[in-house]
Amino acid sequence: MNYELFSLGDVTLQSGQILPGANLAYKTYGSLNADRSNAVLLPTFYTGTHIRNEMFFGPDRAINPEKHFIVSINMFGNGLSSSPSNTQAPADRGHFPLVTLSDNVTCQKALLESVFGIDKLLLVSGWSMGGCQTFQWAAQYPERVENALPFCASARTSPHNSVFLEGVKAALTADAAFMGGFYESPPETGLKAFARVYAGWAFSQTWYRERLHRALGFETAEDVLLDWEQDHLDWDANNLLAMLASWQNGDISSNDLYQNDFHKALKSIRAKTIIIACDNDLYFPPADNALEVTHIENGELRVYESPWGHCVASGENDPRFQDFLDQAITDLIG
Repeated sequence: MNYELFSLGDVTLQSGQILPGANLAYKTYGSLNADRSNAVLLPTFYTGTHIRNEMFFGPDRAINPEKHFIVSINMFGNGLSSSPSNTQAPADRGHFPLVTLSDNVTCQKALLESVFGIDKLLLVSGWSMGGCQTFQWAAQYPERVENALPFCASARTSPHNSVFLEGVKAALTADAAFMGGFYESPPETGLKAFARVYAGWAFSQTWYRERLHRALGFETAEDVLLDWEQDHLDWDANNLLAMLASWQNGDISSNDLYQNDFHKALKSIRAKTIIIACDNDLYFPPADNALEVTHIENGELRVYESPWGHCVASGENDPRFQDFLDQAITDLIG
């Protein structure tokens, strides 16, 4: 096991439901300095783990384990932290409760305080749902976040984004083998259908039109879809839906602190904030971020142009994006 587990005990969630025997899986890189001022938090993204977060830092990167203490925390539902696939009854499988992004961030705060004595973060940053958690951190604990850099993410899941999520959810749960989340064997037809819908949104229309999938070794769009099918067969269906529910309910103002006053939540953010959007991101378009940034006092929106859409940040899909991201991080933390 190349990660640590932090035991939270029984956690009372925003919904009032209990997540029994909750655990957060995490991994650290680098060393925490004496005054604990070099801590960088990287929450994970949808279907991501701490391992895939390693593509966002390194010895020659703006986030550097030789300078920074990096804590990569796996979100609930991803199969490492508490998830439908590894949680005890009565919260196992289809009984797994809704865990919001606020719930995730509350538990992450407990981990950082209890294990490391960290009460302030130099930087919180993340891609996709990792970025949504970045927004959540900056609004929920404004005094604890010095700098925030969400990329390809939003502070509140838009209606259009939610409709997309309804589509992939319906594709998965329509498989009779899903059995309401209590399947005896993986609902493979549903998982494949989920993957095919998802792939259509992950890349832009231009990406498909110009056949940029050839850069990944796929001759046709159908080859892309077949690859995504195989990838999603490795995932537990209930885990996918648990993370999807967290995503679909994303809203930094949906809590007792802000009582659904979205603008108030945005205005509460004290961190110096750079939001990076991709002009062709179909999940989190720049227009959503443009509306958000106007309410963040120290906020800036930077739009990166690329046909890779939401997947611009994944691996080396678009090598120029790494430099764009690192420049923004350097502008925040030096």
